[in-house]
This record gives sequence, C-alpha cells and structure tokens, in this order.
Amino acid sequence: MKLLSVNVGKPRPNPWKGLGATGIDKRPVDGPVTVTAPGPKGTGAVGLDGDRAYDVKHHGGPDQAVYAYAREDLDNWEAELRRPLHNGVFGENLTTLGLDVNAALIGERWHIGPDVILEVSCPRIPCATFQGWLERDGWIKRFTEAALPGAYLRVIAPGALRTGDPVHIAHRPDHDVTIALVFRALTREPALLPRLLVADALPEEITAIVRRRTTA
Repeated sequence: MKLLSVNVGKPRPNPWKGLGATGIDKRPVDGPVTVTAPGPKGTGAVGLDGDRAYDVKHHGGPDQAVYAYAREDLDNWEAELRRPLHNGVFGENLTTLGLDVNAALIGERWHIGPDVILEVSCPRIPCATFQGWLERDGWIKRFTEAALPGAYLRVIAPGALRTGDPVHIAHRPDHDVTIALVFRALTREPALLPRLLVADALPEEITAIVRRRTTA
C-alpha cells in the first residue's frame, strides 16, 4: 500500500455553486508536502500546505483535512466514463494504490511515510461542483449509486508526505462501520443509520444528523 501521488489544488472558477472559486482541481506535485491539522471549519483551511477549500460551509476543517481516493476506483470510473482520469481529478489529495479506501473503518489510522498519521473520519458526499467539474449530467446520482465515495481524514501526527510513501494501517477500531457504510446510510439506505453510532470517531456533525434522523 502506498501513495501513488500527493495532489494540491489549483483554484478554478466555480459557476456550479455561484462561488468565486473551487479547489477541486487537484494536481500531483513533486517533492514533500507538509501536512498539519487545520483550524476550525469555516475558514477554508485544509491539511496540505498550499491547498485550501473555497466552499467553506461544506469543506475544510479538522474532520476534512485530507481527502483520499483509490487509483483502482479511478481506473474503474475511467472504463465506465470512457475518458482518462488523472490522479487528483476527483479532488483527492492522496491517490492511493493497494488500499481499499472505501472499506476503511471510521477511526482507522494510517501511518504514512516516516511521520504522518491520519485518521479516517467520514465519506465524501458529491455536490454540484463535482458534477460540473466532470461535465457529466447525472453524475451525482451515479456516484451515489456506486457508493465509492473515498475518505476524508483528520491529521493526528503532522509531517511531510511524498509520492511513493508507504501506507501502513496502524490501528483498526473494533466495529464494522466503514466509509462505504456511512455513505450508504447518509444517502440511499437510511435504515443503516442506527449502526453508525458505535463509531466514536465519526464527526460530531454527522453524529448529530444520525440522531436527528433516527429520532424524528
């Protein structure tokens, strides 16, 4: 398991949400990239040096510090969409190889390279920016159906990330709540919602949604 690339955003106009910019256009970078825990959500701060979020209501902050997506899943999307998909095109900071990102458990910790430890926090939920960026009508629906959302991670131990860094699973919690399960519960399968509450590392924002929807 390793990092196939480390990707940092280049700001682009965002007509799909009526915002001045989006950071979804991530590109592989050479050399080490410093990773630190960002400040609170609402500032646009994210984990990778030189990157940022522009839709500050929905992105950024400590629970969405870093976004990872598997190259194997990108390859499957390439075949379906019949177009090349470069590393970073889904807006991911880390393109992984040999790691089943969607099967990662909430609270699972990844030790990457010599110093960095990241913790799996929650799935990515597709939005209008994602659909507009890929220029694919119906993309939100199709992405949701596939339930291959990729994982947001929080920074536990800072350091530097480099292309080729090995990824080791340093800790797996004692529950079965995966990234894919959380995504399915929040989108198309609400009957799964009660299962999520055993995952203590879920962001409070998501825990509140689960409690509201299961007690309504």
